[in-house]
Amino acid sequence: MQVRKALAGGVMVALTVAALALTGCGGGATKADTGGDKVTTVKIGIGAPLTAGSVAQGLGIQRGVELAIKEANAREDIAAAGLKFASVPGDDQGDPKAGVTVANTFASDRSLVGVVGHLNSGVTIPASKVYNQAKIAMISPAATNPALTLQGLNNVFRVCTIDSVQGPMGADAAVDKFGAKTVVVVDDGTPYGEGLASEFGKQFAVKGGKVVFSERTSDKDSDFNALVTKIKGSNPDMVYYGGTYNAGALLSKQLFESGYTKPLMGGDGLFDPQYIALATTTAAEGDMVTSVGLPTSELPKGVEFKAAYEAAFPGEEVGAYDAYSYDAANVLIEAILAAAKDKGAAQVIMPAGRDAIIANVAKTNVEGVTGKIEFDKNGDTTNKAITVYRVEKGAFAPYVLPTN
Repeated sequence: MQVRKALAGGVMVALTVAALALTGCGGGATKADTGGDKVTTVKIGIGAPLTAGSVAQGLGIQRGVELAIKEANAREDIAAAGLKFASVPGDDQGDPKAGVTVANTFASDRSLVGVVGHLNSGVTIPASKVYNQAKIAMISPAATNPALTLQGLNNVFRVCTIDSVQGPMGADAAVDKFGAKTVVVVDDGTPYGEGLASEFGKQFAVKGGKVVFSERTSDKDSDFNALVTKIKGSNPDMVYYGGTYNAGALLSKQLFESGYTKPLMGGDGLFDPQYIALATTTAAEGDMVTSVGLPTSELPKGVEFKAAYEAAFPGEEVGAYDAYSYDAANVLIEAILAAAKDKGAAQVIMPAGRDAIIANVAKTNVEGVTGKIEFDKNGDTTNKAITVYRVEKGAFAPYVLPTN
């Protein structure tokens, strides 16, 4: 297997600017006369880090949504209902303040009735409150902190499972599969990183393992020299990192360079080819991550999705959240379509139409690319599958597949 190459930063920015230029962020719903039939353009926002933060994963989320919208606009039933869809990328840069700014921008657009986003839990939680006030249905493809759906907001959903599932699964694999008896637990100080690391540590102890010590860092850290020295001195069987690939890869690299060659493990925030590229293939070899769902190749619709994705975005490989954002966008599209059929296309942007969209999302029960999609009373997915991956010869390979 070869190391997959991610886009360079300049190209990422160019793609983002191009996408914004194509989609725009207008004021109200637009109607065009085509053969006497009025078409209502309805927008779906994409909240993700596009120029800073976990950019590779953010751009993947954007591509997943844009593929779903492209396919929807080619459907006869969408046209017959008088609908056309457009995406509006919002660059939250992985920052809560920027995320709220994006959310307020989306909320000011009358024709924007749904959002796929955000990636980071620390961004998604405050943004979700803005969407709730605006009656905008929000489906996150990646935010895994349990607190998101415990706010009592009826418009908040996610198609990925949560940290209280993912963290323990990682601990089980660390003990049962890898045989770890001691671990140092590090988190990046974000709601995502803290929650995931805490869940891992608790389950690791339940399994009979010992957490030698825990350390809190920042998601902006790049120099881990003092922490590396401390870890090397305690010589644990494994280091667990709760955070995203930007900093996690640097920790892995610096641990390896210090002479500590045991694996680093983390969650879905590390599951991107950029992690291996930043850490280097040598340092990352043997590192492990958990990620929501099954590998694309193991999913009933995975092969079909991969082919469509690669045809739409030549040179790009399917990332950790791309299929989840595709599924989230399709859930919104079907909910909007159902509301349009019931109330008329022009009414979907109105308060009653927005309420209907949210209610339709809550009733979702379909088979998506990522598996069965339905939501519990809190808006969480009922699909709890987690896969453990291990870096082997410069690429992520399935290490432990879900048993159910």
